[in-house]
Amino acid sequence: MAMTDKPTIVLFRHDLRLRDNGALAEAARLDKPVIPAFVFDDGEGDLRPRGAASRWWLHQSLKELEKALDGLAGKLIIRRGELSKVVSELVAESGADAVTWNRRYDPNGATADRRMEKALRANGIRTRDFDGHLLHEPSQLATKSGSFYKVFKPFWNALSSGPEHRDPIDVPKSLRAYSGEVWTEPVDEVLPLPKPDWASGLREAWTPGEEGAIAALKEFVAENLRGYAEGRDFPARLTSRLSPHLAHGEITPFTIFAAIAKNRTSNSSDAAKFRQEVGWREFCYHLLSHNPDLAQQNFQRAFDHFPWLTNKRALHAWQRGATGYPIVDAGMRELWQTGTMHNRVRMIAASFLTKHLLIDWREGERWFWDTLVDADQASNPGNWQWVAGSGADAAPYFRIFNPVLQGEKFDLKGEYVRTYVPELAALPDRFIHQPWEASSGVLEKAGVILGENYPAPIVDHATARARALAAYQSVKADV
Repeated sequence: MAMTDKPTIVLFRHDLRLRDNGALAEAARLDKPVIPAFVFDDGEGDLRPRGAASRWWLHQSLKELEKALDGLAGKLIIRRGELSKVVSELVAESGADAVTWNRRYDPNGATADRRMEKALRANGIRTRDFDGHLLHEPSQLATKSGSFYKVFKPFWNALSSGPEHRDPIDVPKSLRAYSGEVWTEPVDEVLPLPKPDWASGLREAWTPGEEGAIAALKEFVAENLRGYAEGRDFPARLTSRLSPHLAHGEITPFTIFAAIAKNRTSNSSDAAKFRQEVGWREFCYHLLSHNPDLAQQNFQRAFDHFPWLTNKRALHAWQRGATGYPIVDAGMRELWQTGTMHNRVRMIAASFLTKHLLIDWREGERWFWDTLVDADQASNPGNWQWVAGSGADAAPYFRIFNPVLQGEKFDLKGEYVRTYVPELAALPDRFIHQPWEASSGVLEKAGVILGENYPAPIVDHATARARALAAYQSVKADV
């Protein structure tokens, strides 16, 4: 192999795409043979193992990436193991003299990347990394005092007032595929599909992969962006459906913002609100970069002494969507069936667990981590701590969602509840969010037998609210 033909290894991680991929574009610029590679380092060292739904999505997304690369840069090399070791082995086998990748921003992933970079450079291998996962470098944005932001509004103002976001990078027109033999593992062996197959609902709901992401973006901009600011709170309406694609790096925020800017409503409150929602994701990564244990440790340490309750029966009822509160149950069943849950309902369900049941937010965070296709290392714990009141810029402790009123406000006709709690489908609208208020005749006509084919409420709202307020008062003075 001639010196100039030594290959470049392009690493794929949370960037399973060809568009707006700086690492891939750099390989094209070098004009040398390319070895695209994915190292499954799940759970290696301090890395958090993926949840089941996320692993299913990753399997599908890697399959799509294999197809896309096959016509551009040859075979995607897939291996598993500790990142630095596997990449060093791949360099030795192929004779590569350069490695490129797109940065990770979770602290443990970033640490693993630095360890890999140090080992590569010690052996004379050129390295270069790029952005793409986030709009900003979370460890570099700082307050005037030099600290990190703990409140979203000033964070978003600072990020929004900064330089214009870059344009997305085009897919390379051509790449030189590496012609040598390099060992790879099949996706089916590295990430076997679940047995028995519990993912049929996920398959029906989603199209993983970059092309699925682009299709979702086009549909959102053309059909669902208008009215987003108001409509985003109503679970029966479609919103962007971009979160799992973002979580797996099948699309970047730069690509999304560029598409919105080209839309005629790009200067509207709808576009501004959506950009702000993407900004919340940025804020969560900002918090995570300064608080690596965000998924385990209370951001506000006063909550280390919060009187959480241990109630396995109540936790199980919440997980199964059997709390007796229809809007909560609909959300939890949507999650189980489709791997996602509407954002407003996520807040309602999380508030119910932490405030009605007084169950530790970490139990909910773990459940969402395992069942969400858009499970994200920053947003998942950041959102749970926000609802629980233990996080940065947290919801006020006295904000305890009334699940009946929330259902009546945002699902007035019961469309969402009827979709996911079909045993209540025949109830009149006025009782769809509080079936226990219906007369025995109304229940009988609707085929509802409380306590049998639909549970009675596992906790009384007024009683639970009073209990939660008392518990939160115990830590209020220290928050």
